[in-house]
Amino acid sequence: MIRSGKGGERGDVALRAIALTEMAKGVVVLLAGFGLLALIHSHAQLHAETLVRHFHLNPAHETPRIFLHLMEGATDPRHAWLAFAALAYALLRLAEGFGLWFDRRWAEWLGALSGGIYLPIELYELFQGVSALKLSILAVNLIVVSYLGRRLWLKRKEWGDEPG
Repeated sequence: MIRSGKGGERGDVALRAIALTEMAKGVVVLLAGFGLLALIHSHAQLHAETLVRHFHLNPAHETPRIFLHLMEGATDPRHAWLAFAALAYALLRLAEGFGLWFDRRWAEWLGALSGGIYLPIELYELFQGVSALKLSILAVNLIVVSYLGRRLWLKRKEWGDEPG
């Protein structure tokens, strides 16, 4: 454990916060995947049109039109693949979250690597246009990746990864 120096376990609090965040992401994506599966067997187009009307959106504008077009083919096998991909992603996030909660080394590696993969994408998005949201997402991801990387670096001797 990384200790704060005053008898507390600051590392545990930060690690558990990251774990809970990853588990929450997994649950949200899992629910979205189940929602997508439910749409495959329902009248998705009708539900989409009802939503567009309910929010007083103009179906001729780009975003509602894209949404309606997507729902038009909700029985398409691609949607089943998207639901499967959502399930795989959700299971990965849930596994990472549980692994971090129980302070598993593999989960720290998974968290650091999977968070690091998003950094170039986040930087690209930032170059496309700066916003507070984009800066916040990048900052949080940098903090998480740095924190997990630091934990791995500090614990390498404990795990026998460093000679002597």
